Order: sequence, then structure tokens, then C-alpha cells
Amino acid sequence: MIVEEIKKDLISALKEKNESAVSTLRMVTSSIFNKEMEKRVEVLKSEPSLTEEQIKEKVKLTDEEVIDVLSSEVKKRRDSIVQFEQGGRPELAAGERAELEILMKYLPKELTEEEIRVVVKASIVKSGATTMKDIGLVMKEVSPQTKGKADGNMVAKIVREELGN
Repeated sequence: MIVEEIKKDLISALKEKNESAVSTLRMVTSSIFNKEMEKRVEVLKSEPSLTEEQIKEKVKLTDEEVIDVLSSEVKKRRDSIVQFEQGGRPELAAGERAELEILMKYLPKELTEEEIRVVVKASIVKSGATTMKDIGLVMKEVSPQTKGKADGNMVAKIVREELGN
């Protein structure tokens, strides 16, 4: 599981005194823990009679849920990089890039622009979209196929390009 890999890498980073990796992996571990606590609240609301062991088992995040957490963190880093570069702070953007590189290790291989374009074209045909007004239909079809494998901004850009043609 991804969580075990992150924890193992955190221990290695601590031993190697790699402060950047330690900081990033602790942040990810914290985000995963927060997501588990959100899930715990939901479980306790719906099934208050469970034992502690049953609760622990139900709140464990699946790899897909961990990928959602990682994707969210990656998106934050990408947004920060853009903001820092626009603000003339290349040193801060470089720090965000380093964190982004560490996070990307745990996500599935990203789709290339050409692979995204193939998915988008197939989704346009499947949804029957013809104009920019149909962008929601196409995104609804494309999103599950590219989730965790492609930057949402890139997907949206390609959908707009393909619908514009």
C-alpha cells in the first residue's frame, strides 16, 4: 500500500537527514491522517456501535483515497509554483518544485498530453458533445478516466481545444 511506502520512505529520510523529504512526507502523512479522521467521524455517525478495532479497519484509507489526498497536495504545489513565479519568488517556487517531485513518486504515472487527447476525443464522441456548451458533459466523462493520472487544468485545456475545433 502507498501509506506503508510513504512511512518507510519517511524513516529513510529521517536516517539520511534529508530535511526536505522529511518535511514533505510528514505533511503528506498528516494530510492522510486528517482524511482518516474525517472518515472516522462519518463511520461513527453511521455505525456508533462498532468496536475500536472495527472502526480502525473501516477508517483505513484505500490506495485510491490516498491517491486523492496526494493529488490534492500536488495541485496545491503546482498552484503555489505558478503564484511564486508570478510574484518574482523563484527560490520559493524551487522549494515547491522539490516537494512536488517527492509527491509525484507516489502517484501513478502521469498521462502524456497525447494520451489525454485520445481520452478526450473518445469522450467527446461518446457524450455527443459538439459545442463549448457541452464542456460539462465531456469533463464528466473524462474526469474518472484521468483522475490521479493527469493535471485537471491540462485536461480542461485539452477539452476546450478539442471542442473549439
